[in-house]
Amino acid sequence: MHQHGHNDPNAGKLYELIKDVKIAMMTTVETDGTLHSRPMYSQEADEHGDLWFFTQIQSPKMTELSRDNEVNLGFSDPSSQTYVSVSGKAEIVRDKAKIEEKWSEPLRAWFPKGVDDPQIALIRVHPAKGEYWDSPSSTIVHLYGYAKAALTGQPPHPGDQAKVNLG
Repeated sequence: MHQHGHNDPNAGKLYELIKDVKIAMMTTVETDGTLHSRPMYSQEADEHGDLWFFTQIQSPKMTELSRDNEVNLGFSDPSSQTYVSVSGKAEIVRDKAKIEEKWSEPLRAWFPKGVDDPQIALIRVHPAKGEYWDSPSSTIVHLYGYAKAALTGQPPHPGDQAKVNLG
């Protein structure tokens, strides 16, 4: 487990929750100020807690990030009832060694020319804040929670939820 360099005691849990989620929804700010989200293939967080994504240089998100580098990442694993939101600042990285380090063969579906593609780049997201919702995933637990709520009038316990300072 990486230390991620964060003092918040919930940071480790947040990173643990997202480590196996391969697709994140990345939200950027378009030039007209509206929000734009798209799915991105997520790499494992590095030792500093930065999150990495491959991209094409000639893409709308590159224009959006050059104008406003604030992003939000949404991670979702409905099968385990895990949901995570991370906000931070994005940075474009064109370092060939870093591209080679982060490369994996499944990426060839999006980048057929591989690491030698002149249009390939990385987006490094420096997280500032996060929040997670981690609910029990068992159907029995859910049914019990809803039955208890119906009988007592109290909402079911949603599981763990925490805001996390990642900056």
